[in-house]
Amino acid sequence: MSKNVSEVTLRTKGILPIQKLKVLVEAGIISGKEGYPIEENQFQPNSIDLRLGEIAYRVRSSFLPENESVKQKIDKLHQYSLSIKDGAVLEPNCVYIIPLLEKLKLPKSHFSAQKKLFNGSNSDEIRLISEENLTAKANPKSTTGRLDIFTRVITDYSHRFEEIESGFEGDLYLEVVPKSFPIKVRTGQRLNQLRIRHGHTVLSDQDLLRIHGSDPLLFDEAGTALNLDSVKVNNGLFLSVNLKGDENDVLGYKAKKHRDLIDLDNIDHYEISDFWEPILSVTGDHLILEPEAFYIFASKERCRIPKHLAAEMIAYDTGSGELRTHYAGFFDSGFGGSVEDGGARAVLEVRSHDVPFLIEHGQTFCSMKFEPNSEVPDIMYGREIKSNYQGQGLKLGKHFKQ
Repeated sequence: MSKNVSEVTLRTKGILPIQKLKVLVEAGIISGKEGYPIEENQFQPNSIDLRLGEIAYRVRSSFLPENESVKQKIDKLHQYSLSIKDGAVLEPNCVYIIPLLEKLKLPKSHFSAQKKLFNGSNSDEIRLISEENLTAKANPKSTTGRLDIFTRVITDYSHRFEEIESGFEGDLYLEVVPKSFPIKVRTGQRLNQLRIRHGHTVLSDQDLLRIHGSDPLLFDEAGTALNLDSVKVNNGLFLSVNLKGDENDVLGYKAKKHRDLIDLDNIDHYEISDFWEPILSVTGDHLILEPEAFYIFASKERCRIPKHLAAEMIAYDTGSGELRTHYAGFFDSGFGGSVEDGGARAVLEVRSHDVPFLIEHGQTFCSMKFEPNSEVPDIMYGREIKSNYQGQGLKLGKHFKQ
């Protein structure tokens, strides 16, 4: 692949914004496979969407290929394969591996601005002028989590899902496990997104409190910034669940079992009542979750992500209960709008494992870790890029009639 850019210079650490991601594409560090060039609408403020390839492999189990390639693991565990170029159905609780249309060629080393030397001995290599190497991290997109589709990016010889080390060169694969509903997928659809990091700097609790004091991150139900003393931090910013509302308000949804399939091409198409049971506000402030059932709730707090930051939602420590919360965990810059907009609720995707589990209004469910952007993105999450969940309350995925 010919390169339009032979040198990439990064002066500050953080998550690379859209304008720098486009430079990486021009340099061939991020590329599409033959016949599938990177498309303009794949770019988000702090990430790039990853597209499904042409074939899905049904395998016997999930895996991590620490000592071999993903293809070698697929060969060992392969049961059958199916073309998804024209669409194919993936069945619930089956494990599929789908090669993605994107591949990476992260530079193996970096050089400071004071030492402008070519990486390695090959003059054809991209020259990376930076303080640290580039790494990458993937997350499911919001809609993926709201459909209860469990996904993880896998790379050759990796001992961790979703994380891609500096110097990695090769293909990307996606593990896909539909949980609640059969889904029909097609080549080019986007279930995950990738962000590129220059260094990995997570803001401390003191940094978060300091930022909230001048540029609020959390708001109450009315959209008023929370008092500093009400903001809970402990290695991240905590969010809790909302279980209060006026009589017969819908506070959450529970996925129905044994439903028809969802075609991911069909937007604003399906009746909510065909796939979900509404959870209505009742007297009391608690609810008992059924084991292995899938629920959608909203956070009690409203949150926003300032333009110089991005955030990742982390499932709360299992010491708080056998809960899996929030599969889709990345928030682009601009989510929740301005301070005047009063933020937006975070949608919480919840499953209780093994036993019934009681949850109460205001119970801590997850934390958000914030990272700086290396530069302010040229665009923000919101109307200008037709973001689906800006200003949201409790909201199901975009495939359901709202």
